Order: sequence, then C-alpha cells, then structure tokens
Amino acid sequence: MKKIALLALIIIAVSAFFAMDLHHWLTFSALKQGQRDFAGLYRHSPWLVSGAFFLGYILVTALSLPGAAIMTLAAGALFGLTKGVVLVSFASSIGATLAFLVARYLLRDGVQTRFGDKLKPINDGMAKDGAFYLFTLRLVPIFPFFLINLIMGLTPIRAVTFYWVSQVGMLAGTLVYINAGTQLGQLESAVGILSPGMLLSFTLLGIFPLIARTIVRRIQRRRVYARWKRPRRYERNLIVIGAGAAGLVSAYIAATVRAKVTLIEGRKMGGDCLNFGCVPSKALIRSAKLAQQIREADRYGLQGGDPGFRFRRVMARVHEVIAAVAPHDSIERYTGLGVEVLQGHARLVDPWTVEIRSADGELKRLTTRHIILATGARPFVPPLPGIEEVGYVTSDTIWDEFAKLDTTPGRLVVLGGGPIGCELAQSLARLGSKVTQIEMGPRIMIREDEEVSALAHKALSDSGVNVLTSHRALHCHMEDGRKFIVAEHEGMEHRFEFDALLCAVGRVARLDGYGLRELGIPTERTITTNEYLETLYPNILAAGDVAGPYQFTHTAAHQAWYAAVNSLFGDLRRFKVDYSVIPWSTFIDPEVARVGLNEQEAKESGIAYEVTRFELDDLDRAIADGTAEGFIKVLTPPGKDRILGVTIVGEHAGDLLAEFVLAMKHGLGLNKILATIHIYPTLAEANKYAAGEWKKRHAPQRLLSLVETYHRWRRNRP
Repeated sequence: MKKIALLALIIIAVSAFFAMDLHHWLTFSALKQGQRDFAGLYRHSPWLVSGAFFLGYILVTALSLPGAAIMTLAAGALFGLTKGVVLVSFASSIGATLAFLVARYLLRDGVQTRFGDKLKPINDGMAKDGAFYLFTLRLVPIFPFFLINLIMGLTPIRAVTFYWVSQVGMLAGTLVYINAGTQLGQLESAVGILSPGMLLSFTLLGIFPLIARTIVRRIQRRRVYARWKRPRRYERNLIVIGAGAAGLVSAYIAATVRAKVTLIEGRKMGGDCLNFGCVPSKALIRSAKLAQQIREADRYGLQGGDPGFRFRRVMARVHEVIAAVAPHDSIERYTGLGVEVLQGHARLVDPWTVEIRSADGELKRLTTRHIILATGARPFVPPLPGIEEVGYVTSDTIWDEFAKLDTTPGRLVVLGGGPIGCELAQSLARLGSKVTQIEMGPRIMIREDEEVSALAHKALSDSGVNVLTSHRALHCHMEDGRKFIVAEHEGMEHRFEFDALLCAVGRVARLDGYGLRELGIPTERTITTNEYLETLYPNILAAGDVAGPYQFTHTAAHQAWYAAVNSLFGDLRRFKVDYSVIPWSTFIDPEVARVGLNEQEAKESGIAYEVTRFELDDLDRAIADGTAEGFIKVLTPPGKDRILGVTIVGEHAGDLLAEFVLAMKHGLGLNKILATIHIYPTLAEANKYAAGEWKKRHAPQRLLSLVETYHRWRRNRP
C-alpha cells in the first residue's frame, strides 16, 4: 500500500505539472522572455529565490520532468558561474538520488525477482565496478540523466556511492551549461550549446576512464612481469599442463583454431575421471546394481537368488571399461587432432617458460605465450594418528589395490559421507562387504536437502551399509594384528574393527611441484584466479579442479572453453566464466541429481520460493520398471514458473535433469516444459507431470469460474 500511495503521489504531481501548463515555463523562449523579471526578483530577495530555485531543481530532477537543462541555463544567467555551479551541482545530485531511491523502492524487488538470473552478471559487475560505470555514463551528456537515475536504482550500487559519483561525474556538464547561461543574451537556442565538437569532447571525456583503465591494467601487468625477461619469440601459442577433462578440452580447442599447442601429462592421459573417478566407479556401480537386482529378482516375477561372482573378475571388468574408454583420451587421438603431447612432469620456470622432466630424467624447455594449469586434484587423507600404520586406500588407489583381491574386504570402513563415499559404500556393500560408513557431520550428503539426505541414508542402509553420522574419527591402531578405528559420538568413544579402510573425505587441488610458489602465484585451497580464470600473471590461467569452485568433470570442461578462448583471443575479447547453471549427480541407487538452488540454500540466501513436487510412484513407467521410489522437486519464485532449482531423486535422475538444465540455461519456464510432448511411457514424462503440478496450483480460478458459468448457460439453451 505504501508503494501504491507513493506511485499515486508521483503520478498526481507529474499530471499536475502538465495540466497546469508549468512545462512551458521551462522552455528556452520562456527563459529569455522572463530573464529580466527573474533578475529583479533575485535582487529583491536573493535567499528566497535561491532556495526556491534549489528546491524546484530538486523536484524537477527527482520526478524526471523535462526542463533540467533550461533550469541549468537559468542558474548561469541568474546567479553567475560560481553560485550557479554550486546550486545546480548539489540540487541535481540530490534530485537524481531521490529518483534513484524511488526507482529502487518501487521497482527493484520486482525486477530482480523476475529477472534475477539474467541480471546476475550485471549485478555482479555493478557490485564490483558500479562507481566506475556510473562515472563514465555521467561524463557523457548523450545518455539521458533521468534514465541513468532510474536504471541505476534497479542495480545493487549503494545510494551513497550513487550520490557522490553523480556529484563528481555531472560537474563537467554542469559547468558547460552554467557558463552558457551566463551568456544567455547571445544564445539563439539551447540546441547550440552542445555542438558536434562539444559532444565529441564529452564522448572522449567519457571514454577516457575506459582508456585510463586499460592503461592502468597494462601498467599493472608490466609491474607483475617486471622481474622476468620476456622471450623474443615463442615456440608455442599455448602449453596445457594436465591431461584431465580441463586439459584435454583446452588442448582440443586450441588445436581446432589452429594454434600451436603442447599438452603435458605426468601420469595417465584422461586424468582422474577416466582412471580413478567417474569411469571406474560407474563400472563398479553397474556390477553392484546388477548383483542387487539378481537378489531382488522375485520383485519382477523371476526367481531371486545369490549372485555368484568372483570379485577379481568384477574389478577386471572395471579395468576393461577404462581401457575401452581410454582411446577417446589417448595420445594417438590428440596427436591426430594436431596437439603435441609430451609425457613428463611440468614446472614453470618463468611466466612464459615450462620445463618438462621426462620419466628418464631428460629435461626440455619450451617457451609459450600462454599457459593453462589443469593439474587436477587428489584425495585428501585426514591426519589421523595411526592411519599409516593400519593402511588405507583412496578413490585413486582402490582400483589397483582391490583388483588383487579374490573377494571384497570382509569388513570395510568408509570415512566420509559425501558423494564418493556414498557411491563406493553402497556398491561394495552390494558386492558382499560389511560396510561401516563414518561421517563427522549430522547427515550424509549434507549439501542436499534434509529429506534427500534421509532418503540416501535409507538407500544405503537397505543395501547393508551401517551409516554412522555425527561420528568423529579420532585415531587408528593395530592390536594383535587386527585393525581398529576409534570414533567419538556424543562424548563416547566407539571402536570398529576392519579389514580395509577407504578414505573418501574430499579432494584437494594439486598445487605442489609446478613452480607456483617460485613465481608468487597466490594459492589457497585452489589457485587464485579472477573471473576470466587468469592468475596473478594474465597469460597463465587455471581450469578444472585446481581452479575450483566445483570439482566435476563437466565443470572442468566448461571452464576449459573459457580458459582456452581467453588465452588465445584475450587481447581481442575476454569472457567471464558463467557458473549460473551447474548440474551434478550422485550415482547411488536411487540417483540424486540437482541443478540450481535447493530449499536449504534458498532459505540461507533469503530467496523467496515455492515448491512443486511430483512423486515417481505416480509415474506409469516407473511403476512398470519397479523403480517408483523418488521424486522431482522444483523451486520457483512465488507465482512464477521460472525455475530456480530442481532436485531429482530416482532412477536415471542425472539423465532426467538435463531437460531442466536446458530450461534454466535458456530462460524457459515450467509452462514450456508442460507444452512439450514427451514420449509415453518414459521416465522423462515425470518432468512434464512436475510442470503440470505447478500449473494445477496456479490455474486461473476466476477464468475457470466464468467458463463454468458459460457451459452451464449453454446446457440450458434449447
């Protein structure tokens, strides 16, 4: 009601301004005709006239009324240069700030709620460089100042910043108009004040900050590179260190655009995903799921039983899958694409020189214009006392270590309740291990909503995993040749015996041994980069797990595009990395997949939302397949079909999520999904039914009531 009242007051004031013909007083001809009368009034009551003019100017600019330019001329004619500049400078800035605040109060929340995802890059830019952008706009009179006031009110720039930047930025234009006003008698019209030459001067003045910024950036670059001697020529356009997802995609893009690129890998081509992560774990998950399905075959009208298998053969299949995928990431393939591939350990000697040490100790140095660091991450091993004594495996080493076993470890302890720990705990339990999963937090998969964590907990428990949350591992020890881990829970210590210990408590970026410290490149948990993935040295970029903030293969490939393009074409145009729509999936059974916000993140961020759910036990295909456990949960702004986030729990959740990822990326709402034909019977229909649930809740009840009345009328007609 307050907003409506304010809007009504503004409309009344503006209407009265035109209805009372006041706008004719703010024309050039009226100014010239009334100049003598105004001067007489000023001589008689200088303070009253000055105050009235000051308040009138504020009112005109606050209401975005036409005539501010004429009033500025009047100030010069009436008060002279000095006093006129003081009055107009402060009045215009105060009025502009009032217009800014009104636009913010009336419009910003609605605009940000409706278009927040599209405005995020603008919001981020304004939060970082808002004062700079505003100052540039204020220097150029071509841009209507009233429009700048209103648009800036929709952004997150602070009001005090808006005021002082406006005060300084509008000063040059104010001086020109006030000075022209002092010569009012010689002016024929207001149009001639800003001649083409004057407009060009102002435009150059507005461009100057941009030019100055470029110069400052170049000076900063020179300072960064000052202690290094730049090569006279470069042997490569790009060197990529690391042949995981980020490195492979970066090298591929460089070769595609005909750059001379060298890819260096010290371990295995394909990186962690192919050799230790995504590929082997999914192969193991498939075998474990099939074993579980054989046990539960009676659910499908078949005879269930114990799945007979040799664990060594299961692990052999895992390595066969790795070998089958490996050619996609092989040296031969990338050499054929035009990438030079070198095996060895790379180290930065200076910002343009990379030293490669091969396995036989041979050293080679290459110079390059740009470098992309894609060194990946490794499993984190917690510093538990006694852990080295009892021995352990990680998500990297498990594939070779367990491949030596004829059977799964009888008693397996899994440290960690994140995606890796949950996937491996469930799979190995289904393959015969007695698994105890120890998680320090209050629940597993803590980044997901509580109901999702609870469902995952149940799924793991149903598979035979003893899930222990709020248990903090204290130490490990040997006792008579037996291995134990001790964990604390609610003030009491509990001891668990095991045959094998799997550490799955997270991964840390590979930062050591690459010369980063010697070059002074800042690192924390990852390499510190800007929004263009540039490090301290703009020609050295980072992508993938080593750059963060996500540790997914698909985000590494996503970053690789930006790193490669910014490296090779950054002098022409640079691109900020877009993290607006990032999906991920945890491949337990049932799968958990998500994109965008979930409920706990929306609550923490104070974002208004409503929830639409569709339960998979109401989907024909899920019922037929016996996979009716799970749901789709969609978050939207209240009353809007724009998608803020989606969580799917169920069979093939990661595949089903793709439709929502596409919709979010391209601004398509639930109405568009509802209007799309989905094949029957498929799991993908669940997406359409979720959209239908939203539509049911937002059906136009008044219109339906009118339609009902219409049909009743039709029935009663002969």
